[in-house]
Amino acid sequence: MAKNISFINSINPDFTKELKGKVDAYFKDNNKKQTGDWRIYHKTLVLVLSLIVLYALLVFGSLPVWVNIIMCALLGLTFSLIGFNVMHDGGHGSYSEKKWLNNVMGHSLNIMGASTFLWKFKHNIMHHTYTNIEGHDEDIDIKPFIRTTREQKLYYMHRFQHIYSIFLYSLTYIFWVGYNDFKKYFAGNILDKKIPNMKFRNHLGFWLTKVFYATFFIVIPIMVVGWQHALIGFLIVAGVTGVIISIVFQLAHLVEGVDFPVPNEDTHKVEQNWFIHQLQTTANFSTRSKIVSWMTGGLNFQVEHHLFPKISHIHYPAINKIVQQVCAKYNVPYNEHRTLGKAFGSHLHYLKVVGQSA
Repeated sequence: MAKNISFINSINPDFTKELKGKVDAYFKDNNKKQTGDWRIYHKTLVLVLSLIVLYALLVFGSLPVWVNIIMCALLGLTFSLIGFNVMHDGGHGSYSEKKWLNNVMGHSLNIMGASTFLWKFKHNIMHHTYTNIEGHDEDIDIKPFIRTTREQKLYYMHRFQHIYSIFLYSLTYIFWVGYNDFKKYFAGNILDKKIPNMKFRNHLGFWLTKVFYATFFIVIPIMVVGWQHALIGFLIVAGVTGVIISIVFQLAHLVEGVDFPVPNEDTHKVEQNWFIHQLQTTANFSTRSKIVSWMTGGLNFQVEHHLFPKISHIHYPAINKIVQQVCAKYNVPYNEHRTLGKAFGSHLHYLKVVGQSA
């Protein structure tokens, strides 16, 4: 089992102090709360209503096949957007000042078939603490199918991973809901980390989640429209969801220019300040696009999110300017791709390079 990894936060402490101080001052001076406001509540209403309407029309409506195909794709998109905009903030406790409301919104993930309990440990603890560190960040652990770091074993098939990756991304959501959650649940650990003891309500919630999802998104559609149409519709929804959530993540952490630090073998320390580590391992993309920002729940401002995960995504455009100014003052690298297309191209090129070199 791998050793616990730590950081040397005594490195460049002035950078951290000034960055945190300026961000705190922004909220104080503008009399703003760090959690969400009417903008995130409006998003939630729009997305939840969209989910209900699309589901009702697909299962109980009588529309042409081509319309149903488009609506299945839209349902997959809606799943992704609820995850980015509602569940993600709720899971980080940044949706609202009210803990119960954060819990409700965080558990929107359960409606889509995945365990919020497991996600919080995998994402909030492992990914956000050990970003891009091989063996500790499960989000970069797609082996053996995709090689994401040079620390991972190289196979012949990896030289083509920049070509077949999109197909594999389309399977991400199906594997998450139908396999990976169960694997973690029964194994009791994620990579080298033991999952916290699950209470009775956590076990009950896990199984109710799976039963609810199977009932509403598999059983009922089969009963109403037949298994063939239900299967095709399910694959379209899941495929679109998988591609979107995968790409949004990959453009933040698996692109050219970001680092994949290797801890010191003797001390098990990453020889860097944790805040600077986040800046070195994370990249923004398309931050000037209000459409991309709205749809991704601010996850195109991934740098700001990793530095301040307890701040709601609606504030990222404002603190983005602060972060860049402080980084420039202290000569700290700031990774960003101007457009979605450039970020995607950088991701594919990174996969090609790491898939062909030892």
